[in-house]
Amino acid sequence: MDEKDYLLLQYLHKEQNLTKAAERLYMTQPALTYRLRQIEKEFKIEIFSKSGKNSKMTPAGEHLVEYANRALIDLRRTKEYIQNMGSEVTGSLKIGVNSHFGLYNLPAILQYYLTKYPRVQLNVDTGFSTEIMDLLMDGQIDVAIVRGDYNWPDQKYLLSEENVCIIANHPIELEQLPGMSMINRKEPKVLLKYKTIPYNPYDQSIEYWWNERFVKPPQVSMQVDSYETCREMVKKGLGYSIIPGVFVKDSDDLYASPLIFKNGQEMKRRTWMYYRESSITLATVSAFIHYIRKTFC
Repeated sequence: MDEKDYLLLQYLHKEQNLTKAAERLYMTQPALTYRLRQIEKEFKIEIFSKSGKNSKMTPAGEHLVEYANRALIDLRRTKEYIQNMGSEVTGSLKIGVNSHFGLYNLPAILQYYLTKYPRVQLNVDTGFSTEIMDLLMDGQIDVAIVRGDYNWPDQKYLLSEENVCIIANHPIELEQLPGMSMINRKEPKVLLKYKTIPYNPYDQSIEYWWNERFVKPPQVSMQVDSYETCREMVKKGLGYSIIPGVFVKDSDDLYASPLIFKNGQEMKRRTWMYYRESSITLATVSAFIHYIRKTFC
């Protein structure tokens, strides 16, 4: 197998569909199918099985994908080590960030980084934090910048933290909450289908805070897809919400109270940079991590 075969297996595993994998590789489906059959012949296994309309990768295929992932990482490190034997940093940098950080922080960071290292090829993904953590777990990105205290076993660096608040357009007492309408921000269901991370730490913390105080569950009257929508609904008097304090401005004229656990600790929502220690051997990744740590120290 060569590099293109490794990518073929990687995309086939991700898409679980021959046509979509072929599109990602800019090749025809017959050409992809032919190469897949050659790999199966070489290893004397079935990689991708089809039963009616359903297709899936076999256990042997899954094992081969793991090998392909490792081989791609090793090949990339070898290429970039050789490229960076000189003084100039070259190669690729693959990062993933949550949407809020991507909007307000990332543009200036990348502008500086590319000005200093113009020969670096950037690959950037933005989205929900759970989605970005999935990419990091799968080895598809080098660095993840996300909100949430994920159980990541390798390296991490705290960038910032903010209070989580109950907001309403009038003063309220905590005892009133179970009888009031709650406006809740919920992750799209499509993310739950593909998540490697089995839980959202932010949602889990709110659930723990609630269960410390109340027997009845909250009366969720609205499920929306953004904290900004939560805030605007609350401003119109349609209920209360629990959102990170960064989304509340003085000009919103809202009553905001920090969430405090019974032990007196305030609930915080933290933004972390997660990465693998082994990735620091890549000059492109090392330079990016160094700059982020310097910026947010």
